[in-house]
Amino acid sequence: MRLPNTEHTSRPWRIHEIAPDFKLEDVWELPGRGGPGDFPWLVQLITSFDPARGSRIASALWATRWKVGSLLGWDDPDRGLDARVATLRDRLPADLVRGGNGPGFAALPMRPLYLSDDEFAAEIANETMHGVMHIGAVEEQDGSFRAQMAVLVKTNGRFGNAYMAAIRPFRHLIVYPAVMRQGQELWERSGGSVARDSDGSH
Repeated sequence: MRLPNTEHTSRPWRIHEIAPDFKLEDVWELPGRGGPGDFPWLVQLITSFDPARGSRIASALWATRWKVGSLLGWDDPDRGLDARVATLRDRLPADLVRGGNGPGFAALPMRPLYLSDDEFAAEIANETMHGVMHIGAVEEQDGSFRAQMAVLVKTNGRFGNAYMAAIRPFRHLIVYPAVMRQGQELWERSGGSVARDSDGSH
């Protein structure tokens, strides 16, 4: 479910101090609920996720994007992190550096930035933009947490602005809903959500 931007901007996430020059594109509530100590496990599930294995339409969109990017060189190494743009790891405060970056991604060309008790962030850069995926754990009154995902972007000039505007309807109407459905299935198969065993085991 898509959330108001204030669900991200009103919370004291560390990403605010690290990427203040990035524009907030979207905020989405992720499926399921977690308990104490579950956040690293949730992050592990997210990084193992392959969004290209969702619905046929979403899979076709992902395949088309990677094909076009390959043909036009959008995703070449010299147009990404440590080349066209500097990694945001250079901006991390010492405590987040000491905490480690978190797990790597199995399918997506994203680089983890940091993992804390209630936040995970990863970045990606190509010819069109420099983007951040932020996962935050919002604590509930009963001690459980719900997770939300925010997408932050710094576009690469007019071309990047046009690209983000062109894909926005596809992300909102096809890609993210398919990802959320697939994520819900993965979360439940893995023993997560409020429906877990009464003893809290996975």
